[in-house]
Amino acid sequence: MSILIVDDSMVSRIFISDLLNEVGYADLILSDSVEDAYQKIGFNQPDKMETDLDLILLDINLPGTSGIDACRELSAHDIFCDVPIIIISGADFLEGLESAFTAGAIDYITKPPSHTELLARVRSALRLKSEMNRRKAREEDLMVLNARLAEVNLELERISVTDSLTSLANRRSFNEFLAREWLREQRSQQPFSVIMIDIDHFKKYNDHYGHLEGDICLQKVAWALQGALCRAGDLLARYGGEEFVAILPHTHIQGAADLAAAFHSHVRELALPHHESPVSSIVTVSIGIATVIPNRNLSPSKVVAMADEALYKAKDSGRNQSVIAEASACDDQTVI
Repeated sequence: MSILIVDDSMVSRIFISDLLNEVGYADLILSDSVEDAYQKIGFNQPDKMETDLDLILLDINLPGTSGIDACRELSAHDIFCDVPIIIISGADFLEGLESAFTAGAIDYITKPPSHTELLARVRSALRLKSEMNRRKAREEDLMVLNARLAEVNLELERISVTDSLTSLANRRSFNEFLAREWLREQRSQQPFSVIMIDIDHFKKYNDHYGHLEGDICLQKVAWALQGALCRAGDLLARYGGEEFVAILPHTHIQGAADLAAAFHSHVRELALPHHESPVSSIVTVSIGIATVIPNRNLSPSKVVAMADEALYKAKDSGRNQSVIAEASACDDQTVI
């Protein structure tokens, strides 16, 4: 236990330190003024991060900075604010105790202190400090635990909306984004595009190269498609199996077609061998595109179905190409 004794009377300092030494308190710091005490404990050191002090015995009537002012300054300091302060007061200065307590002191003893009174008040203050240390440690542990819990929750949230293989948005994230952006575009009456993408003859790829290579192929295609997106407001998701889907709010048909062309180009640039494909010697994709002006008579799932139907037409027409949904695919003639 480290105890600071600040008293301008040498007799008082020695008397108190001797009493404390007798019962085993050996780590004592003696000062005759607040200024000297501050220097010894590093009060004004800007880089000081902690203190070993457990208790301060402080004379209320000191030359220079008074005991009351010292209480106020110590109580306001980030490092020393939790160190309990016992005021040492002569009988002539008891009227200043109220100010000392207001400034941060927790107890007082009068000069000359009796052996029993001094030890009782010191032990009580040190028990308080020990409890404060335990509480602070528990609070720090709780803060660490809460921070870790927040990290885990964020990770769980990320996992819940992310496809584990490709790191793209998963089906749940896609559905939430689709519903939210559909309502927004419906209010603003802006064009809304959906692009469905399918890896050509992926089953043949898996059968020939194996499922591990198939997973690597899916990852590389996902990264290539993601690399083609230029706007933060667009979303690319894994729709299922070897299918991907892109949602493009505020995008006309030409913008969607341009992006589809970029998808084709980025996947071809991978130059992934596909010896079993009757379409090409490398991995390619087929794409279906639908663009509409959202309205209350048209559901977002209908637009996805339109893009999916266009995708199947692209596959039926020989694959490795894009097909745009026709106006006849939608009863409300909202395809643009």
